[in-house]
Amino acid sequence: MAKVKITDTILRDAHQSQAATRMRLDEMLPACEMLDKAGYFSLECWGGATFDSCLRFLNEDPWERLRALRKALPNTKLQMLLRGQNILGYKHYADDVVDYFVKKSIDNGIDIIRTFDALNDLRNMEKAVKATKQYNGLAEVAMSYTTSPVHTEEYFVKLAKDIESMGADLICIKDMAGLLLPFNAYSLIKKLKQNTKLPIVLHTHNTAGTGAMTLIKAVEAGVDVIDTALSPLGGGTSQPATESMVAVLKGTEYDTGLDEELLAKIAEHFRTVADRLGQDKWRDAGKVLAVDAKALQYQVPGGMLSNLIGQLKQAGAMDKYYQVLEEVPRVREDFGFPPLVTPTSQIVGTQAVMNVLGGERYKMVPKESKGLLRGEYGRLPAKVNEEVRKKCIGDAKVITHRPADDIKPELEGYRKEIAQYSQQDEDVLSYALFPQVATKFFQWRQAQQLKADPTSFNKEDGTMPV
Repeated sequence: MAKVKITDTILRDAHQSQAATRMRLDEMLPACEMLDKAGYFSLECWGGATFDSCLRFLNEDPWERLRALRKALPNTKLQMLLRGQNILGYKHYADDVVDYFVKKSIDNGIDIIRTFDALNDLRNMEKAVKATKQYNGLAEVAMSYTTSPVHTEEYFVKLAKDIESMGADLICIKDMAGLLLPFNAYSLIKKLKQNTKLPIVLHTHNTAGTGAMTLIKAVEAGVDVIDTALSPLGGGTSQPATESMVAVLKGTEYDTGLDEELLAKIAEHFRTVADRLGQDKWRDAGKVLAVDAKALQYQVPGGMLSNLIGQLKQAGAMDKYYQVLEEVPRVREDFGFPPLVTPTSQIVGTQAVMNVLGGERYKMVPKESKGLLRGEYGRLPAKVNEEVRKKCIGDAKVITHRPADDIKPELEGYRKEIAQYSQQDEDVLSYALFPQVATKFFQWRQAQQLKADPTSFNKEDGTMPV
């Protein structure tokens, strides 16, 4: 058995899961020299919610962050999370935008692109995977893990074979809600190793207190790479702690080979970062580190749970909390058992709240629920409750083709819209994903540049020179 490799999520999912993605670049860079020597398989440092958070909350250019990390981590593979045709936004984009985004991500320093789709509809990932390969990136294709009558071991084995056929370099089991239990992980990974030749990666969360046990059984079954997070932001709603896993595997046939003393020094740095995130109220250690076994019962990821509580508090209906939790699995079944991950978790959760508060199921139906039932997000894993579909969308035609086939090229239109702000090729992508947020950021950037150099203002047309 080869050594187990580790992807550390300290620069992305760890602070996304525990601290609303609020870690700044200036808090990452001082640790980069040490991180680069640690011997990780990769560092997950970009994608997911980091792009949005940089622009919206931190006044950082996400592309500049990526370039700075690439420069500071010359010997380590950098990894990002991509939502397939959704890229990093919340809708489907045209193929030309997906292609250009993947190209620019790789140009700016990304080595591995982990692509997933909320419905495991491979048609929604094919463009991103093809572009990743075309521009010489490593395509890690993820299966969104969940349990349901259709999400059996056989389902995931077949999905893995299809992922291998589409040209992936690695297969990731993406267990976003921490639902994959230890013995199930052992069995699934054994089957995947028998049925595919690709390396298997396991990503889980410790939300229900089972994550580290699941990783150990996965290691015994032959998993190639596991996701962990350095201890200051590890455990709880994040990934199991890196140092703990390294210590457990040390001296065994699975030894990671990582230097425990070096990891301890890196952790010292991130402890101060975790303290700052706590002081600024972005990280509530009591909440993010508490074991929440309800995740196993209701299959509700932590982020979705806090969203439901927020909606109920706003409506003054916290007394209906358990009714809503019981309604979530019923809505999920009516909608064809989608895995609960962005955006389907929000859609199913909001519909469950409306069903309970409305006094009648599907009396109020948001446009997102209608879109899911119409096939706008892709192919649903199981049969939909046709009575519910009829009640929600009437006689509207259900889409059976790849949703992105309906979207005309968008890139040139976006370029024209931001001509006055554009200072680098990548700006068009920031704008495509988050038009209002990016525009505000561009205006802030111009104001900062003007403060620094008043002569940089172009009096002719009011723009900054490119």
